[in-house]
Amino acid sequence: MIVSTLQKIIGSSRDIDWGHGRSRRFLIKKDAMGFSFTDTLVEQGVNLVLQYKNHLEACYILEGEGQLTNEESGEKYAIAPGLFYAFDKHERHRVEAFSKLRMLCVFSPALEGDEKHSHKDKDSHGDSSY
Repeated sequence: MIVSTLQKIIGSSRDIDWGHGRSRRFLIKKDAMGFSFTDTLVEQGVNLVLQYKNHLEACYILEGEGQLTNEESGEKYAIAPGLFYAFDKHERHRVEAFSKLRMLCVFSPALEGDEKHSHKDKDSHGDSSY
């Protein structure tokens, strides 16, 4: 059994500054669950284009507002508490944070634990390193 708390994660090696927020990683590859589970913060004002080429991702929004855009189809979705989304085909997507966002995320396969996005700035079009 694996048991933890957010307080134990904050400030530990599992509390990752990913460039525009924090990724508090409850489960990583070495936990041998086959997926990762994170409590992720995105800073207000972030506007990033991302694509996870090596992982599938699912997110549930707990706090904040913004916009999610599927860069391939052009579809736009309002980010607000209660929204769930999943990238089941490694879609290239844009995340815009109108306020600070907090979300719970699952990655499959599991993250090693120290991955960060490889972007240049808030208007990046770079792919993530995931």
